[in-house]
Amino acid sequence: MSHSNPPSPHRFAGNGPLKGRIRVPGDKSISHRAIMLGALAVGETRVSGLLEGEDVLATAAAMRAMGASVERGPDGVWSVHGVGVGSLLQPESALDMGNSGTSTRLLMGLVASHPIDVTFVGDASLSKRPMQRVITPLSQMGAAYEARDGDRLPLLSRGISPAVPITYRLPVASAQVKSAVLLAGLNTAGTTRVIEPVPTRDHSERMLRGFGAKLEVGEENGARIITVHGEADLQPQTITVPGDPSSAAFFAVAALLVEGSDLVIENVGLNPTRAALFDVLRDMGGQIEELDRREVGGEPVADLHVRHSALTGVDVDPAIVPAMVDEFPILFIAASMASGTTTTRGLEELRVKESDRITAMANALTLAGARVEEREDGLIIRGTGGDPLPGTPDGAAVTTHLDHRIAMSMAVAGLASSDGVEVDDTTPIATSFPTFMDLLEGAQG
Repeated sequence: MSHSNPPSPHRFAGNGPLKGRIRVPGDKSISHRAIMLGALAVGETRVSGLLEGEDVLATAAAMRAMGASVERGPDGVWSVHGVGVGSLLQPESALDMGNSGTSTRLLMGLVASHPIDVTFVGDASLSKRPMQRVITPLSQMGAAYEARDGDRLPLLSRGISPAVPITYRLPVASAQVKSAVLLAGLNTAGTTRVIEPVPTRDHSERMLRGFGAKLEVGEENGARIITVHGEADLQPQTITVPGDPSSAAFFAVAALLVEGSDLVIENVGLNPTRAALFDVLRDMGGQIEELDRREVGGEPVADLHVRHSALTGVDVDPAIVPAMVDEFPILFIAASMASGTTTTRGLEELRVKESDRITAMANALTLAGARVEEREDGLIIRGTGGDPLPGTPDGAAVTTHLDHRIAMSMAVAGLASSDGVEVDDTTPIATSFPTFMDLLEGAQG
């Protein structure tokens, strides 16, 4: 990501226990899908807790351009009046996706089975991202594409109706490709099937069912098979978007580490494909209790009651890496103050995130006084046994590499340190969690 803003350094230091009740922003994956499916249902869908970031607003603008009414009410509740499956209109100009790969790939699926031509454009970063993985199955269904360099934005999609139902085996684990094919199947007569050798996050399946689509999930030879029946007739819903478990993770770890903390994080999404971190923290001895477990829009949700706890190091099973790939930076903070050693393996994917998160976290933690050994595929961390980390020396700041998760993880480390942790730049935090600093201050008094 390129930032034109000057860096905004900040020193994070302990300011007492975290108390009371907080709410973290809504889940981005679910926010996108609520707007898209609401726009395909006839009648009014109401959405509370929508994540109002630029990516989700790009989805809202696209659905508006194709005939749906998508408006934010004065109470912060969004109202979506949909046009019905099969009734999306030809947009008058190109759809600007900004930086959102999710919007682009899911919407390509949605429009593939409508008889309309849609041009997708995006910012410099999105225009570098390959779209071939969705073009391949959608072309088999009958849609046609013209794109820069074959599969880059700007991209023109020529949809077709009736489209051809297909059975598609995912060559690479991707929830976005799976979702694109299922969304195209909504307006395709017959059964559209996706075969998924490795399970990926299942927000699309859950929400499609919630809106009344006929969808089955089965298993064959160890692979998941998802079948959607078209043409679907979606019913409008009232949805409260669950809080993003990745955002809740920072506050859960802060409350576990800071003495005297007793915090409730409300409305956290606990989809099993996303929430493995909380299980690992419980294995380490963390007191994280689920209150009022419920289902909202097909998603499991609960309020998490977190209390300061003595943690013990663990050997993290590589099999659960996909269900917590974004949460390792904050897990490393918990591990650095546990008793004993925490070992993580199978994390090669972390080297190609917004930054190389393995090296970046090893360097940041070492600067703050933690004992860390870096391996090719993970970190080995010897904890302090519950003592605070020393913190960063005067005049030294941890380098966040413009990576929001490293910035927020080291902020939490600062709260549980003796002398505080200086973070070189907090501007990237706004990309994923604009209210982070305010919530942190509010919870500490």
